Amino acid sequence: MTTSEHAEPTRLRMAAADGWRFGIIAVIAFLTLVDLFATQAILPSLVTKFGVSRATMGFAVNASTFGMAVAGIAVALFGRGIDRRDGIWISLAILAVPTTLLSQTDNIVVFALLRVAQGLCMSTAFTLTMAYLAEHFSARQTTGALAAYVTGNVASNFFGRLMSAAVADMFGISTNFLTFAALDLLGAALVWFTLQKTSARMRADATGELAQAAWTAPLQNAELRSCFAIGFLILFVFIGTFTYVNFQLVAVPLSLTPMALGAVYFVFLPSMLTTPLAGRVASSLGPRVGVGATLVLAIVGLLLLLTPSLSIVLAGMALVASGTFLAQAIATGHVSRTASRDRAAASGIYLASYYAGGLAGSFLIGQIYDRIGWTACVAALVAVLTAAIAIARTLRTPAA
Repeated sequence: MTTSEHAEPTRLRMAAADGWRFGIIAVIAFLTLVDLFATQAILPSLVTKFGVSRATMGFAVNASTFGMAVAGIAVALFGRGIDRRDGIWISLAILAVPTTLLSQTDNIVVFALLRVAQGLCMSTAFTLTMAYLAEHFSARQTTGALAAYVTGNVASNFFGRLMSAAVADMFGISTNFLTFAALDLLGAALVWFTLQKTSARMRADATGELAQAAWTAPLQNAELRSCFAIGFLILFVFIGTFTYVNFQLVAVPLSLTPMALGAVYFVFLPSMLTTPLAGRVASSLGPRVGVGATLVLAIVGLLLLLTPSLSIVLAGMALVASGTFLAQAIATGHVSRTASRDRAAASGIYLASYYAGGLAGSFLIGQIYDRIGWTACVAALVAVLTAAIAIARTLRTPAA
């Protein structure tokens, strides 16, 4: 048997092993963030239950993004000595507590605070998982691992919303939150049994610098500041769109039922196929054109949301999802490539900016929706994406 014939089974075994590990990573990503956007699918029902305005309920549901932003910064600053596996599974186990309590509360303030607590737990697990992937996979494997993780995140948007709408419609809102609490515990168990403990060597700060000092360099880098701004604007639009389009879908003339509203989120299915291609788009077009082109796609989708035809609205939602997910993946990759050092700090600032944008979008678009209407919301969202495209024009393709 030749050397190449010996090597082929080895390559196949390695590919199979990578496929298995990447599959586990995708499932962990799904279970980590499934609580984040699933609650958006039952917004009309929550407005009825709590008896508050649509803007108030939208802000309360998306208060989790505030927790995501705070925890992203905190973990990047102080999480260097945390064992990755223990940090991830403990965060997911604790996540089940506020998720369970959401099933019991009738107070909108308590609801919002519990959503913040959920965000703190989810972001901690998310940030530590990203660090784990960088520390436990080779450079070749890391690309596939990150693609698997992003795909799992996109799947959580799709299946989480679908599941939330179906469970709430059939069994009620309380059972919905208890179901997601069970998924949180399943995620904790999966991490415990599948991930390895992180060695002290991996967790050590190689430079010996104070973590706080590492944050000055990313903020002084104009290229990174542009990425931070783009991230803020991308989630501003995503949250603003997919929070308040729910109310348009249940209103005349579309008049969807709660169960049908959940089925609408099949519009995220194309994103699961296109998001892993972000690396190729960035490589072929560069970050400036790549972000700009994908956000133009999202703008086209936003304009389609103004039509009274359900099929056209669904197509618009699919374009907004695909465009924003692709742009976010390209921007995230550009942050990693641009930050020559302190990449954890740069990623932490990006995530904080990203989720802060989501909270701002939830609040501001909610006010516009209640006071002026959906057409004004779409106009504002288009203006925000136009600003993001203008900022993207300052990005440069990094040298090879």
